[in-house]
Parts: sequence; structure tokens; C-alpha cells
Amino acid sequence: MEFRLEMVSVPVANVQRAMEFYVERLGFTVEQDIEVDDTHRFVELTPPGSSCSIALTSGFMDARPGSLQGTQLNVDDVDAARAHLAACGVDVSAVQEFPWGRFCFFSDSDGNDWSVHEVQPS
Repeated sequence: MEFRLEMVSVPVANVQRAMEFYVERLGFTVEQDIEVDDTHRFVELTPPGSSCSIALTSGFMDARPGSLQGTQLNVDDVDAARAHLAACGVDVSAVQEFPWGRFCFFSDSDGNDWSVHEVQPS
């Protein structure tokens, strides 16, 4: 039995505003954007190089916008990732070093928190 994590729902207040953040600033790709009716919309976005996508929705979830915490993006070079995010207008933290790795952190337009982790070669 395989359990593949392939989509994470990100609770947002405004799907269009969130799309602008994730697509225009972070460079995520729009996989699908389905507006079912005036109150239901489903948008799937994929980060560059990832097989896991995120879902931005309206009318489908009962989660407080900004309540997603601890979601992690892995990169080969956190310094380059941080510089890229800052150049794209993302309010990103300085690179921080912990015994378990090097990270920087940012929040989306709704306050959902993300970490960016430099993966060490094994």
C-alpha cells in the first residue's frame, strides 16, 4: 500500500489574491482553475520541481484562512532560495541555522506559514 502526499489544501480568504501571491511571486504553475458557481472555486497550483501541489478553494473547506502552519519546501540552496524570494517581493526571514538544518521562513498573503529547508546531500 502506498500513501502519496500529492496535494495540500491552503486555507485562504480570497482565492484570486492568493493565486497572485503563489503564481506571480513564488512561480507556482496553475494546473487547474475550476469555478463551479458563484461560491465554489477550486485552484490547483504546483511549486517548480514538486510532485505535490496545493489547493486554494472557496466554498469547500471550513478552515480559518492563515491556519496552515509548518508546511515545508525543500531546496538545494537556501541562500539562493531566500534571495529569489526577496527579489520577488516576498517578506522572507534571514537564513537560520539549526542542528537539523538551514531554513528561512515566510507567510503568504493570508498568514499561512511556510518554511524553506536546505536539504543536505546524503
